[in-house]
Amino acid sequence: MSVAAAAFASGSGTNLQALLDAEAEGAHFRVALLITDRECGAEDRARARDIPVARIAFKGRSAEETAAEVLKATRGVDAEIALLAGFLRLVPAAVVRAFPRRILNVHPALLPAFGGQGMYGIRVHQAVLASGACLSGPTVHYVDEHYDEGTILAQWPVPVLPGDEPEILAGRVLEAEHRLFPAAAHALARSVTAGTVPRFRWPGRAVTPFTWQSLTHAFEIDS
Repeated sequence: MSVAAAAFASGSGTNLQALLDAEAEGAHFRVALLITDRECGAEDRARARDIPVARIAFKGRSAEETAAEVLKATRGVDAEIALLAGFLRLVPAAVVRAFPRRILNVHPALLPAFGGQGMYGIRVHQAVLASGACLSGPTVHYVDEHYDEGTILAQWPVPVLPGDEPEILAGRVLEAEHRLFPAAAHALARSVTAGTVPRFRWPGRAVTPFTWQSLTHAFEIDS
């Protein structure tokens, strides 16, 4: 049986869509709830699949008040994992404690570089190019009480090419996000069912075809 997941999003929801597509293709999780902090395109994607949406205000409220509302919503669908698919708010500490090592976030750079508060969207890719880095790529990490500081689960390198503009690099990284994040979510869900821990093993070579399914072979479910 698949593991119920609460997805969180603040934007257009392309990473949410990647999760939904993976679910339809047999991933071990099912998105049972979408939590947003604002009106956004991700809500439309969820409603198109008859997934309930909880829009919860984060700004101007205490972390305790927000956490209580989030946890009430997640308990209502018996969520066992949480997946941050382009969510711009800091997850309250009480929520982190309620899902120990069961909340994943995807970040569009190779952490610990180019992370932290305010580093999201095109700003990340502008910073990567300004630094002269030759590699970028998505990072999937566990969520803790700080922006982008949780333990890294998986990364995938994406080359920075001569003449790249931020938007071009962003598109190349996003393609990798749409493969890596569902594969990591699948591995986390499998580990929850097995009562174990997921590990990522860099395969050391190109993966063909480059799909979320092919990337699942890079994850091991350790005891």
